[in-house]
Amino acid sequence: MKSLEELLAIKEKAQAQIAARDADGQDGIRVVVGMATCGIAAGARPVLKALTDELAKRNVMHVSVTQTGCIGMCQYEPIVEVYEPGKEKVTYVQMTAEKAAKVVNEHLVNGNPVIEYTVGAVTE
Repeated sequence: MKSLEELLAIKEKAQAQIAARDADGQDGIRVVVGMATCGIAAGARPVLKALTDELAKRNVMHVSVTQTGCIGMCQYEPIVEVYEPGKEKVTYVQMTAEKAAKVVNEHLVNGNPVIEYTVGAVTE
């Protein structure tokens, strides 16, 4: 950090990430990332960061991103679950930061789940 402007830019970026994680979900969309030991070891932290960064970048305020412990399918970690009112839960497995960005664009912004990343597609 070399200036007050840089510090303010860092502060604004951090606040946008916090806002993305704490959004009250006007549409009730809730994204849950499994952050137990197995999820973290498999790469859940970069996935969580990618989700919050992409939502902030796109200024998506109707989605909340939270963490949970073990989801129970350790062999498929990192796991991300998407809850939308009136719809079945969508469980994404073996997530990466790149996959998370696509989920934000396709599912959370445009309403089209990315079927090839779901638990049903992987277990078939």
